Amino acid sequence: MRSLWKLSTFVMAGALLGGAAAAQAPATPAAPKPPDSPSKVLLDSWNDIGRKLIAMAEDMPEDKYDFKTNPAQRSFAEQLLHAAGANYYFINPAKGIDPPKGDPKRADYKTKAQVVDFVKKSFGDGAALIQSKGDSGLNDLLTDPFSKSQARFSDYAWGFIEHSGEHYGQLVVYYRAAGLVPPESRPKK
Repeated sequence: MRSLWKLSTFVMAGALLGGAAAAQAPATPAAPKPPDSPSKVLLDSWNDIGRKLIAMAEDMPEDKYDFKTNPAQRSFAEQLLHAAGANYYFINPAKGIDPPKGDPKRADYKTKAQVVDFVKKSFGDGAALIQSKGDSGLNDLLTDPFSKSQARFSDYAWGFIEHSGEHYGQLVVYYRAAGLVPPESRPKK
C-alpha cells in the first residue's frame, strides 16, 4: 500500500509538471503571410507616390505655387504639372493612345485647385489602368514613345513611379527653401 501511495504521488506530480510544461511551451509560430501579388505591389507603390505628391499639392500655400528655388528652374506648380503630366507618357501608350506633346502649361492651370485636380486625375488614371491590367497584364507590351522600342507594362510603370519620386525629392527642396516643412516630414498625429 505504501508503494502504491508513492507511485500514485509520483504519477500525479509528473502529470502536473508535464501539464504545466506543456502550457508554457511556446505556440507554434504562424506561417508567414504570403507576399502581395505583383500587381498589388505595383499599385501600392503608384498610389504611395501619388499620395505624397497630392498631399504636397494640397498643402503648399497658393501664394507659393509660383515659387522657384532659382529663376532657371520650374516653379512649384510647374514641377507638379510636369510630374503628373509625365504619367500620361505611361498611361496613353498602354492604352494605345498617342502621348502628350509636352508638359501641361501653367497658363492652362491657373489656380491651385486646378493643379491639385490634375495631379489627382493623373494618379487616379494610372491606378485605374494598373488595376485593370492585374497580374495577367503586367507583361503586356507597349511602345516606348521616346525610344520607339517595346517595353513591358510593369517595367514602364515602375519607371514612372521612380520619375515621380525624383520630382517628389525636388519638391521637398522647394518646401525647405521656402521655409516650410513637407507634409511627409511632419510629426505624425
